Amino acid sequence: MNDEQYDKGMTVRRAVLGDAHVDRTMARRNTFNEDYQELITRYAWGEIWTRPGLPRHTRSLITLAMLVALNRPEEFRLHVRAARNNDVTPEEIKELLLQAAIYCGVPAANASFHMAEEILAEQSAPQ
Repeated sequence: MNDEQYDKGMTVRRAVLGDAHVDRTMARRNTFNEDYQELITRYAWGEIWTRPGLPRHTRSLITLAMLVALNRPEEFRLHVRAARNNDVTPEEIKELLLQAAIYCGVPAANASFHMAEEILAEQSAPQ
């Protein structure tokens, strides 16, 4: 795979999600999922996340809100970690989750608060 959109997408994907995550994902590529990996790298990361209309910080907040609403815990965890790479603060994540409690429901926000708290604690723990 060697095209400009894919390359741009891979650059942003690595910047947002981190090299370790992307390397693990790419190591698990196989004939069944490789087309999907190319699709999300080219279009999600190379077309949408590279658009100039919103900064990555804002895109991270929007993504977190949508993942709460859709009840996608694995992706939510991933994007809490990624949001910190985009300079989203724990305070901003808290505010997003408080608003999500109103618009997405208390159970969705409750579960997301627990997940975010766990990840934020991991990230702030001494290495």
